[in-house]
This record gives sequence, structure tokens and C-alpha cells, in this order.
Amino acid sequence: MTDYFEIHGRDGAARLGELRLSDPLTTPALVDDSIDDAGSRWTDERGIPKGYREILTVLPHRAFPAGTDERVQETFAVDYPDVDYPSAAVVTAETAADYGADAYILSNAPGFVGHASAFREQIIAAREALPADTALYLSGVATPRNAATLVYAGVDLLDAKKARVRGLEGFYLTSEGEYFLEDLDELPCNCPACQGKRLDVDPDEAETNAARAAAFDRGDCADHNEYALKSELATVRRRIRDGRLRDYIEGQARHDQWLTAAFREFDGQYGYIEERTPVIRDTELSAATEDTLRRVEIQRFAERVTGRYRNRFENPLVLVPCSATKPYSESQSHSQFHDAIQYRAHHASMTSPIGVVPMELELTYPAQHYDSVVTGRWSEDEKSFVARVLRRYLERNEYPRVIAHVPDGGYRDIAERVASEVDVEFEYTVEEHPTTTESIANLMSTLDGELKYGKRERQHNVVKAIADYQFGPGAGDELFADVELKTKSRYPKLQVRDENGEDDDGGEGAQLATMVPQYGVLSFTLDGARVWDDSDAPTKRVEIDGFVPHGSVLAPGVVDADEDIRVGDEVVVEGPKAFAVGRAQMFGSEMVESTRGEAVQVRHVEEK
Repeated sequence: MTDYFEIHGRDGAARLGELRLSDPLTTPALVDDSIDDAGSRWTDERGIPKGYREILTVLPHRAFPAGTDERVQETFAVDYPDVDYPSAAVVTAETAADYGADAYILSNAPGFVGHASAFREQIIAAREALPADTALYLSGVATPRNAATLVYAGVDLLDAKKARVRGLEGFYLTSEGEYFLEDLDELPCNCPACQGKRLDVDPDEAETNAARAAAFDRGDCADHNEYALKSELATVRRRIRDGRLRDYIEGQARHDQWLTAAFREFDGQYGYIEERTPVIRDTELSAATEDTLRRVEIQRFAERVTGRYRNRFENPLVLVPCSATKPYSESQSHSQFHDAIQYRAHHASMTSPIGVVPMELELTYPAQHYDSVVTGRWSEDEKSFVARVLRRYLERNEYPRVIAHVPDGGYRDIAERVASEVDVEFEYTVEEHPTTTESIANLMSTLDGELKYGKRERQHNVVKAIADYQFGPGAGDELFADVELKTKSRYPKLQVRDENGEDDDGGEGAQLATMVPQYGVLSFTLDGARVWDDSDAPTKRVEIDGFVPHGSVLAPGVVDADEDIRVGDEVVVEGPKAFAVGRAQMFGSEMVESTRGEAVQVRHVEEK
């Protein structure tokens, strides 16, 4: 149980938290001035320290360097006491367990930081063995260049030991790299350690105190390195708050090969990152490199579109290129496509890095939240990914024919590649560019004779498609199988009602859900939550203790929660005294393990 560390925000495995000392410390952060080491038990059988509320106390420990035999670790492992002040325990991935501490220090960190696969293996093993609401501390390894990647992997606490040592050795550190102090022509920084200093003065040869004071020496270099590390962590905290740390990592980690390898190693651990990544958020996803294709948000969207979504229209499919404007339907080009199609076909957009976006899901995160680099040239990785998604999409959904209204180049290459692999006819309608008069005329004439679908069918299919995507395969039909579905308001602010039901005031048409345009998902009322709970659609449930939540459910009140719950998921909350519906603020196992923090943001609640 942790009493002195609490998580306030998440961005994948990275967390924004608070070390609750008398002077609280916002994490990720350096703890050099906020920690006291009670010492090693290798040399002395130390007693339990007194401890103070003002500081994080490292309990007496036995540290094991990298490569220590597991039998040795097991034999000499320390059984840490339960104390009533902020405490840290020293462990390795092999000895990590719940010792009741607020933070855990990996003693073998210097042995694996710098080796991508070992780094990934040790961090994931430690994080999965330790309580979800405790801080992970790596000592003696942080530099301005690697700090962001350490935090991205799940590290909360660092220190400036290595950065200062490198400074005393004559190495000037930045977020991009390090330089020999003697090789610098000028100081590329304006931190307090660099201000007013000069590189062209040798303090040992300076004739006056003023000249010696102006000389930038190795002590100043150590101070600068610490300032640079603090500045980098401030940037990282800002990125976590914005939900954009991964965007930063893709560029910043390029400055060191092992850092690039490290975040790619974590991309290969989909389960670890996916569990910790929100399913929705209102922030831009920057698709600037091909590494973006491996992001959880991209892979998750493609997986759900090809494994959950089901087309309910009987019309042909028109494939169109994406647009820079999001959502696509608000762009000038898609307005022209819409005018040509005139509800005679179902259409889906082809795009890198998302893959395939059916028109019903154009608002669903991250389809309306990404921005990509537009050059007109597709890499082979991009074409392979989008082709794979399109092929799986067409294998799952039946269409009488496919009209590829896409330009030459990457789009056409993908369409032709997939056309040769699926059993459906492809037709091509573009002359030079999709929006030329000839191209639009070709698209219109190709759809001659096709019947239009109506507004009611379109809106119902939007609601059911979002339900499939959000809750699981077939959820749209399961949720509304016994409901006379009625939609009110205008797209994209659709309200879903049951024509046969009664609202809370006894009127006709009980409201079940609302479409949230900001994220492109459904938000349930209590009536909708009951329909969900009673249906055969997969329900994400949080069991709480005997209280009535108002505003939120805190983690200590959670008795159990489904493991597949993710941050941002719609959840049913139920206990002996209440039935509620809301949005998850933690992933499922974290709700159960945590002793602090908000687990669910409650929207509607009813006392039993």
C-alpha cells in the first residue's frame, strides 16, 4: 500500500504523479534533494531508520548488480519493514514484489540502460511485478538525452548523479548529445550555470578573481548538466499532460541509436503499452515518421476496423483518398465526393498511417485527430500496412463491387495490390486527380442505377458501427436488438432513444446514449447502461464497495474490475448500494491494485 505517491495523469506507460512529501514533488522528476539513503546491509546489519515526512527514505538494503545469479538474489533478498513515512525499497526485476514501499529502486539499472532489449525486459518485468500505484526509480543512469525514453518506458523518478559525474569529467550534455568541453566554441545554453561564463579563460592561469569567476570550469559543467536534465524533464511532463510524449520520443530518440532501438522494442511489446494507452483523447497525433505505424493508437484502430466493424449497407464501396482537413467530411474534396455519390454507395477513406476509415468512424479517435506529413510519395512500409488493412477489411465485409476513386501512385498501387488478392471486382474512376471534372463525372456515372439509402438507415448504421468498434464484434446489433432505435438531433450529435421505452419523466422514447463528436464514441445514460448490462454485448464492469459514488469512484472503493478496461472506456459501475455509468480513468488491473487516485469518472448514478 502506498501512502505517499499518487498518479494524476497517464500517457501510455509514462505517468504524471506526485510524491507526497511535505513539499510535494511532481513526477517524473529528479529526487537528489528529496532522498535519504539508510545504507547497505552488505556491510552492516542496519536497523530501521527513523524516517521523516519531508523526505523519501531508502530503507536498509542489499543491492545486486546486473548479472547477479537469481539464486544469490533470492538468498540475500531483504524483507523490508512496513513503515509510516515515505519509503523506497531497493530491488531488481527478479526480486520485485509488493513490500509496501512508495517507490522501488532497480539496483541493476546501470547494467541494462544502454542495451535496448535488456532495458525493455527489465522495465516490463519490474513494472508488472510491482504495485501499479508505486513509483519506479532508476538511479545513476539519467542524462538529458535519455530521460524522455526512460519516462516513456514507465520510470517515475531519476537523479542527476550520472549527469553531474559526466560534467566533472569534462562532458557538456544536451538533450541531443554530449560534447567534450574543450571542443566547444561557445556555450549553447543560457542556464544559470552558463550565464556570464566564458570558454576562453583557463581558471588556473587567470590573473584576477574576476577572470577566474568568468571561466566555465568542470564544476559549472556539472551544474549545467543538472539544469539541462531538469529542463528536459519539464518538457517531458508537459508532453505527458498534452498526451503527446510519443510524438516527442519519435524525434528526440533519434539522437542515440540505443534510444531508437529501445522505443521500437517497446513497440514490439504491444500488450504492455496498449494496456496503458487511453482509447480516446482530445489531442493531435503527429504522424511524422514510419515508426508511427507501430503506435498503439494506430494498431488498435486497424485491429478494430478489421476485427470488430461490420458494414451494414448493401451498396457498393467507394474508396477515396483522405484529406488534410479532419473530419474528412468537412473538406472540400470530400464534399465533392459526397455530391457525386449522393448516398448511392458506402465510402471509406484510405490513409497513412490509419489504414482504412469507414465513413461511420470518421470522428472516432484517432481518425479525426491525426496529422501526417504530405509529400505525395508513399514508402513501401506505408503501402504494405494500408494494403494489409484494406485486404482484411474486404475479407470481413461483403460488397457487390469496389470503386477505387483514388489517384495514381501510392493509392492506386495499394488498390491494385489488394484487388489481385480478394474476390471482388475493382473499378477505377480517376482521371489525373480525384476532383477533376472528368473524375467526378466518372464516379457519378459508375453509380448510375444504384439505390440511395435514407437518413434513418445512415444514422442507425453510424450508431451500430460505433458500438461495434467501441464494445466488440456484433455489439451494435446486440445492444439494440430489442430496442426500437430512434435517433434525434443532427449528426454528429446523435441521441439514441428507444421508441418503446419511457424517459425518466415518464415520456416516450427513453434516451439510451449520446454520440460524442469530440471522440466519435457513444456515451450511455443509466437506461443505456442497463440495456448494455442486460445484452450479450461485452460489458466492462467495475464492482465497488457499499457506497453511492458522486462525481467519481476512487481506487480504494473498487472491489474488482474487468482486466480489459482501458483509460477512456465506457464502464458500468455497480455495488450493493449503487448502479452507475461513467468513463474509466485507470486501466482495469490498476483499479484493483491501486490505493489512491480516481478510477472512474461517474456520469450518472442511481441509488439502490
